[in-house]
Amino acid sequence: MGNVENIGPYVTPLRKSIVVRRPPAEAFEIFTARLSRWWPLSKFSIHQAEAVSCVVEPRVGGAVYEVARNGDRGIWGTVLAWDPPGRFVMTWHPGRPADSAQEVEVRFVAVREGTRVELEHRGWTALGPAAGEARTGYDEGWGIVLGTHYAEACA
Repeated sequence: MGNVENIGPYVTPLRKSIVVRRPPAEAFEIFTARLSRWWPLSKFSIHQAEAVSCVVEPRVGGAVYEVARNGDRGIWGTVLAWDPPGRFVMTWHPGRPADSAQEVEVRFVAVREGTRVELEHRGWTALGPAAGEARTGYDEGWGIVLGTHYAEACA
């Protein structure tokens, strides 16, 4: 049968989670309003070394984008759901056409230790034949972004 996880319509959602010692409202605010302070732009962005900030506009229909040193905007996606401090959902297509967008949902769940932040990246089939390879790359990338950079921002 092969690895069905990486074949066409069977590409499963990618899930990552981390527990941070912050209440949900703070964890949400750090992830969204303070994104530019912790996101590793030099590695995970459209403009790489030329990227200077990134933004999540806090409303349904808001843009998610980065800004380069020269002022150019690189669109990452659009906010689909905005429910602070519990969750937000956005389309995700950094540097690609909107018709190739996946969805990223981030949930903030109160737990005894603080907040469990649950990220789900889904809709891989929008990438066609590149879906399996993209999912593999994002598996590593979200691990670094969430498990290292976001975790440090919440410490």
